[in-house]
Amino acid sequence: MPTKTLLIVAHAPSPNTKKLAQAAYNGANHPDIDINVVLKSPQETQPEDVLAADALLLGTTENLAYMAGLTKDFFDRCYYPVLEKKQGMPFALYIRAGQDGTGTNRAMQTITTGLRWSWIQDALILQGDWQDEFTEQVEKLAMTLAAGVEAGIY
Repeated sequence: MPTKTLLIVAHAPSPNTKKLAQAAYNGANHPDIDINVVLKSPQETQPEDVLAADALLLGTTENLAYMAGLTKDFFDRCYYPVLEKKQGMPFALYIRAGQDGTGTNRAMQTITTGLRWSWIQDALILQGDWQDEFTEQVEKLAMTLAAGVEAGIY
């Protein structure tokens, strides 16, 4: 039975962002990786979910050059309850950005710096018109995070 948990918090308001969330889940659930994977929407995710996780992958859309409101709500509800207990938690981010994603990325950097979470790589910014390769990129990111958590690298 897996002993480590990867929490995926994915804002998926459209068919394409649902594909990204599913790709993240599929990548983290690779048959060669033995961890527990939990996929939730931002509005479903509670502080207890973050506290039970060994790592977190966050997916959000860019809305008006900022993260989605529901993603911000997730942080509003969970920030202080997890602040002192999850420092150093491995973290990765993908942003579905119709524009350039810099505002969302900057906000995420600020929030996660305050939480003292440990980024495993720079944000994956899926920019511009939809491309089918976005799902492959998200799947690879999730697989990398999950494998690193299982191996104790992160």
